[in-house]
Amino acid sequence: MDMVVLKRERKLCTCCMEEHEVAEVLVPETNIFKGVKISYEAVYEYCEAADELHAAGEMISRNDTAMKDAYRKQKGLLTSQEIGEIRKMYGITQTDLSLLLGWGAKTITRYEGHQVQDAAYDSILRKLAEDPGWFLQLLDENKDKFSKELWEKYRVQAEKAYYASRDQYLQKALSSKYAEINGDPTYCGGTPLNIPKIKEVICYFAKAKKVTALFKVKLMKLMWYADELSHKRRGHSITGLAYQRLTMGAVPVGHKLLMELDGIRYEEIEYPDDRVGYKFLPNPDMSFQHLSPEDIQVLDDVIAVCGGDSKEEIVTRMHKERAYLETAEKDLIQYQYSNDLSIS
Repeated sequence: MDMVVLKRERKLCTCCMEEHEVAEVLVPETNIFKGVKISYEAVYEYCEAADELHAAGEMISRNDTAMKDAYRKQKGLLTSQEIGEIRKMYGITQTDLSLLLGWGAKTITRYEGHQVQDAAYDSILRKLAEDPGWFLQLLDENKDKFSKELWEKYRVQAEKAYYASRDQYLQKALSSKYAEINGDPTYCGGTPLNIPKIKEVICYFAKAKKVTALFKVKLMKLMWYADELSHKRRGHSITGLAYQRLTMGAVPVGHKLLMELDGIRYEEIEYPDDRVGYKFLPNPDMSFQHLSPEDIQVLDDVIAVCGGDSKEEIVTRMHKERAYLETAEKDLIQYQYSNDLSIS
């Protein structure tokens, strides 16, 4: 008999009604469910004396779920475990999730167990998994269905899921912009895109007392100087960012996405002429665990030279760099010019 022994335990065997060592085993099985032939693994107790398999207690339910999960996988539906993980992502009970979705009180309980959901219900559950913002919307629309304490609890958990999901999306979007040049020695300084370091570099500049008026234009230049100085000293950049030459100086590819990464804080400043400025703020919760001591030394040296510059001063400084002068407008700046950087 083809089986895998999971564990052995001395107990009363329900096959032969004698006390002896009973094996719990995993057995491959084939069955027909809803007209579909499926294969899965079932759990049994095995009695060597009688050479028989027996499904004891909860094993019957477990094997039924295993069979139906195999069917779900074959049909491209969420498994019972995956449905449970979606619910746990929001920290919500089975009954309350059913209530939130306007389903029967036991619907989620059944879907996490013996009942297979149809495609329409499956698509709704997938949307919950992929879009925490929709869960928040549903929660707000159904606020009257929950106590204040319970509603707040679910909202806090959903917000955590929302920001985690949002950050993952931003990271994927940023990585996609570097798909063809990631780690390129010429344009990325020989360093693969390092998003954790990008976050820490931005936050390090934001918390530095010697960095004044850290608005977006200035931040972009400080990051370029840091990557160029690192390349000049060590032959590689810190972040793996590529920089484009624009009128105001160097700007990282994907700079709009950088601002929205989790952990980056800024405030919008509105001016009388309808301009909006983005002032970056320190994040006290950011720990600098990805930056090496050598990285930090580079950042400190850039701060010592440029940290007190106004926007106009750092733009003027940038315009004098050979890397800027030798690069055409909107082209990517090559790291080969780091040897001529004004900061040593």
